[in-house]
Amino acid sequence: MTNIVPLNSETHRSLRVYAGASARYGDNQRFAQVVVGEFPQLVVHYPILLSKDADTGAFFCGAMLGFDRNENLFLTEGKGHEGYRPLNLQRMPFYAAGADLAIDLDHPRVGAESGQALFTASGQPTMYLESIMQAFRDLKPGMEMTKLFIATLLQHKLIEPIDISASFDDGTKRNLADLYTINQDVLRDLPDPVVLDLFRRGYLRLIYLMIASLKQIGELATKKNALARGGETLSARMG
Repeated sequence: MTNIVPLNSETHRSLRVYAGASARYGDNQRFAQVVVGEFPQLVVHYPILLSKDADTGAFFCGAMLGFDRNENLFLTEGKGHEGYRPLNLQRMPFYAAGADLAIDLDHPRVGAESGQALFTASGQPTMYLESIMQAFRDLKPGMEMTKLFIATLLQHKLIEPIDISASFDDGTKRNLADLYTINQDVLRDLPDPVVLDLFRRGYLRLIYLMIASLKQIGELATKKNALARGGETLSARMG
C-alpha cells in the first residue's frame, strides 16, 4: 500500500527518512529503471539494457544489477551501494507532484529513527532534501529525453532481444529473457544522413555507451561468483 501526499514543511517538519542503500528498504532490485543522462556513470558498472513495462508494453532503459529476483550484487548491507547508485533508487520514497515533491508516508524508509531530517527547525530544506530535489531536476526531464531516445531507436529498428545465459562455478545456470539491446547489424547499415542525425542529437553516443556496457555482463557474473565464495575472485563462463 502507498500513502503518497504532497511534501509540506509544516506538516512534515519533524519527519525523517532513511536514505542509505539497503535491501530492506527497496534497493534489492535486479533491474533498475534509468534515464539517458545517467549512462556515462552507469557504463563503468552495469549493463545498460531495455525492458518492457509489464502493464503497458512500453520500452524503458534500465541497469542490470543482478541475475536473480531481488538481487543487487552491488549492495553491501551496512556499507551502502558500491559504485554509482541509480537515481530511481536514490529518490525513494519521494515522487514528483507537478513542480513539487510528494512522499509516500507508508514507505518503510519513512520514520526511521536513524533517518535524515527533511527540514531545518526554521522549515528550510536540509542538504539531504536538497539532494533529492536535485535528483528530480535530473529525473523529470531525463524521463522525457529517454522516451524520445527510445522512440528514435524504434523508428530505426535498432532494438533487438538479448538472451543472457550464464554458468556459475557452483554448477548453476541463469537464463534471462525479456531484455533488449542495440541491433549492431542494423546500426552499421544505417544511411549516412540518419547516422549524422543521431550524432547531432547526441543519440549516437548513447547508443555506443549501451553497446560498451555489454561487457559488464561478464563482470557481473564474475562478481556473483566471488560473492558466493566469500569474496574470492572466480571466473564466470558466459554463453
